[in-house]
Amino acid sequence: MADPVHLHGYRYSVYTRVARLVLLSKPVEHRTIEVDPFAGLSEDYLRLNPFGRVPVLTHGAFRLFETSAITRYVDRAFEGRPLQPESVSALARMDQVIAVVDAYAYWPMVRQVSSHGFFRPFFGEPSSREEIDSGLEASRKVLAFLDGVAGEGEVLTGRDITLADCHLAPMIDYFVRAEEGKAALSTHLALQGWWDRLSALDILKATDPFANRPGNHESALRIR
Repeated sequence: MADPVHLHGYRYSVYTRVARLVLLSKPVEHRTIEVDPFAGLSEDYLRLNPFGRVPVLTHGAFRLFETSAITRYVDRAFEGRPLQPESVSALARMDQVIAVVDAYAYWPMVRQVSSHGFFRPFFGEPSSREEIDSGLEASRKVLAFLDGVAGEGEVLTGRDITLADCHLAPMIDYFVRAEEGKAALSTHLALQGWWDRLSALDILKATDPFANRPGNHESALRIR
């Protein structure tokens, strides 16, 4: 009997969704365990991740946190189509996209544009035009870089899914839920084409955090 795979994470977390997309892409039979990091964490969870963040993957007795480590482990440990390119240049580009997304995309696109342009209005909470504008400005370089990558045709093609697609997709999904983000993306034709193809995939629909969502609205505003 195979060791069970459990993903501990928060449904609104982009990084939990990254891990889920990778698990579904392989595909790996797994169970998801909801953990709201804003509602107080149990001692059991803090033993899995002493830093108190999500997600955490457990595979039998083995436990792992940090999303990039989880996604690479899943790709290496389980059968299925590889989610990392074979060519050296494409693999390097994939790694670069993931690093850029973490360092430069998450905060402006998710915590500023999406949080204040979509989440807060959706849940009837106050939002800041200044935060949206600041996030849009900071997103310009990110979108331009990603558009160039999509235009190269090695990764971010929307056809041969890699870890880069799985890492970026949840952030773009949140970004374009804000009208300002949707408009910003539409001016980058190669990246828009990538998103049009990727957003139609079943794995994106299956991991939509607003499908059958629970009623905890306050913590949803503090997406991680």
